[in-house]
Parts: sequence; C-alpha cells; structure tokens
Amino acid sequence: MATPHAQARSPKSTPSDITAVQVAGVYAEAIVEAADRNDCRDEVVSELTRLVDEVVPQVPNLVAVLHSPRVSATDKAAVIRRSLAERVTPTTLNTLLVLADHGRLGILPEVVWELRREIDRRAGRREAVVTTASPVEPDDQPALLESIERSLGLSLAARFTVNPDLLGGLVVRVEDTVYDQSVATGLVRLAERLKQRSIHEIQHRRDRLGSA
Repeated sequence: MATPHAQARSPKSTPSDITAVQVAGVYAEAIVEAADRNDCRDEVVSELTRLVDEVVPQVPNLVAVLHSPRVSATDKAAVIRRSLAERVTPTTLNTLLVLADHGRLGILPEVVWELRREIDRRAGRREAVVTTASPVEPDDQPALLESIERSLGLSLAARFTVNPDLLGGLVVRVEDTVYDQSVATGLVRLAERLKQRSIHEIQHRRDRLGSA
C-alpha cells in the first residue's frame, strides 16, 4: 500500500506530555492495524491530520466539549456522528468515537503525531531533523530530502528547521547522530547550493532596498 512521504506528514508541533504520548502510541498502533485491515491507511492519516491541523484550530470548543466529563458518552457520539459521519471514512469515524468514549479526544494531536511515527517505523524510516541557514520552500523539501537520503544511504522521516547562524548551510540530525558536510561528503554540494542561495537572497534584498 502506498504511503505518503514522511516529510509531507511532519507535524506542526511536538507533544510534550510524556504520559499523553505513551497513551497515544497505543492508540496509534491500533489505528494503523484497523486502517490496514480496511485498506484505508492513507485516507485515515489524511483525515485525522486535517482534523488536527485545520478543523480543531477553528473550532477549539468542540474538542473541549467532547473531552468534558460532564458530557455523556452517548451525547459525544451523537455530536461526532452528526458532524463527521458523511465526511470521513468509517475507520476514522470509529477512531474518534473510541477516543471520545474513553475521554481521550483531548490527546488527538498526540495520537496523530504517534500515528505518523508508527507508520514511519513500520516503513523503516528513521527520524531526522534537517536544519538549513535559510528556509527551504515546501515544494523544494521533497527533492532536498531525497538528495540527503541518497547521500546518507538512509530512509528518513524528516522535519525541516531554520538556523540563520548556521555557517555550513546544512546539518542533518538522524536520531542521535549529526551529519554535516565534514562527515558526509555527499552533503557538501547540497550545503553549498543552499549557502549560495542564501547569499543571493540577501543580496537581492539589499538591491531592492537600495533601489527603493
């Protein structure tokens, strides 16, 4: 079954509550297994991600209500069915109903985070952080990540960050190991291209300011 590239699924934030993460990991394993049984893994990941990234920020009171112990499990199920039954797959709907029934909707972001990590683990992808001196446009990130994977000989689930003080142009942390152009020679050309682009962007801004 095809799975979206890990980079495209990187979360917007990292969960900090270790207990929530552990509980979310248990749910994530169950969700992957249920989705695979119903051949809808990609759809479930996409739907849950959209709920966390787009729907919840716009309707924060909804999760608060569904997470509240004052609202009965029956009422929670009714709200979820009324709101989402026609918009998501049955597996996604059942996931939300189970979370609501166990009072766990409040950790939905952690569940989605762990769901992505579980999929990456099953695909043999290792977690990585790619740090560059200047931002890499989202459309350019997959190609850069592919080049890094070729250089290191690894399959990666990457998150991109920016550090303007980075002199080398590119640093890749894979779990507990840090790679830069001094360690992995294949990264030298990538780092140099990123550095030159950063210099070009700075010069372009100066030229615009000068002409203004």
